[in-house]
Amino acid sequence: MFNRLALKIGLLFFVFIVSIELFLFSTLYITYVNERVDEVMSNLLARGNTHSDVLEDSFNESTLSHVAMMESSSDFIVIITDETGNELTHSDRIEPEMLDVLGHTDIEQVPEQGEILEDNWQDERFIATDSPITIGGEHRGHVFMFAETNHIKAMVDRMRNQFLLGGLISVLLTVITIFLLSRFITLPLIRMKEATEKLGKGQSDVALHIERNDELGELANAITHLSDDLDRLKQERNDFLASISHELRTPLTYMKGYADIASRPGLTEQEREEYLAIIREETGHLTKLIKQLFELAQLDHNQFSIQKEQVPIDALCHSVAALVRPAFNDKNITISVECDPEITAWIDPARFQQVLLNILDNARKHSEPNTIVTLRGQQDEESITISVTDQGEGIPPEDLPFVFERLYRVDKSRSRQSGGSGLGLAIAKELVESHGGQIHINSAAQQGTTLTITLKRGNGLA
Repeated sequence: MFNRLALKIGLLFFVFIVSIELFLFSTLYITYVNERVDEVMSNLLARGNTHSDVLEDSFNESTLSHVAMMESSSDFIVIITDETGNELTHSDRIEPEMLDVLGHTDIEQVPEQGEILEDNWQDERFIATDSPITIGGEHRGHVFMFAETNHIKAMVDRMRNQFLLGGLISVLLTVITIFLLSRFITLPLIRMKEATEKLGKGQSDVALHIERNDELGELANAITHLSDDLDRLKQERNDFLASISHELRTPLTYMKGYADIASRPGLTEQEREEYLAIIREETGHLTKLIKQLFELAQLDHNQFSIQKEQVPIDALCHSVAALVRPAFNDKNITISVECDPEITAWIDPARFQQVLLNILDNARKHSEPNTIVTLRGQQDEESITISVTDQGEGIPPEDLPFVFERLYRVDKSRSRQSGGSGLGLAIAKELVESHGGQIHINSAAQQGTTLTITLKRGNGLA
């Protein structure tokens, strides 16, 4: 139970919020109580000063009796003395605590505006003030005001009860708020946890419909995208394995079938040689396919070594054209090189030669006799562009987004002799991107194809 995230978040919020509330309520309570007590003290002193002002104007028996009579009907007690401290009149019965206050008062040192004699309302029975009577600059007496502290204690008790009730209501609202808040925060996390558990079990059909624009919403969208990517990768893996199985099974079937035929008795030497030539051809296709698969595996695991150096693009293009020209001549296809001799690039010449060979071989297979394939190199202020343009059959628009996928063939009916393995362009794309470049293709059915490689100048590029 205590391992649940919602409970941990709730307890954490509760401790922090209640601590803050306790501090604020305590500070407010103490401040409010002190202000109210100071107000009572100030009112008591002001009441005594008022009586002393009246007595200063008319210091006689009648006024003294009037003041005592007025206070006898109030919650306060007044004691009026002469300048030596002898009692002249009082409003209520004098308690021993009052006499104790009078006995400890220095009647000669009381300021004209009066003073508070006793303010310890928590421990004493009375609070007291002293207001001197001064007539014509002569000290004539004192007005002592007393108030029972039980009134202050009752007031403080009421305030304390109000604050306790407010505190309990605040804690209750805090608990409810924290519960709702923790559920609001953790419910998406619980859904994401369940979704990741499904992903871990191989269930890729995960959709988190969390309409939030904060970090939790971004995390939910990331998990949903991950689910979609895993589903796509799973499908691509299954398709790739099925294609590889087909690509490997076909040459092996040929090899086994023709090996069985070549081993039959009664065959002429010429027939045997023809069958063995087919077996060797299929063996070459199988070897090439395995080599390409191995290269892709190295690229996927970043184990493909790239050794960059300054390479003249013109020399590289003519070198590659010389290598493929015999194969182009066999199909009566012309290969043309148009390249600025000043272009140099920071690339791996062996790997880039492989890229161009794969692209040109693909162009040769899809070109008709008596056409031209052009290998062109150009540069501007920002980039270097290498393109291969053929006059072949072109690629339908619906197939263009997939031509760089592994084992993808535009024409599914093509034989491997004319259509290749479907790995050449995939390898070319991986190698170009490993150089920090981009590769894209433009084509239309029956209008030829242009495949363009773009490398940024600078950062090692001339």
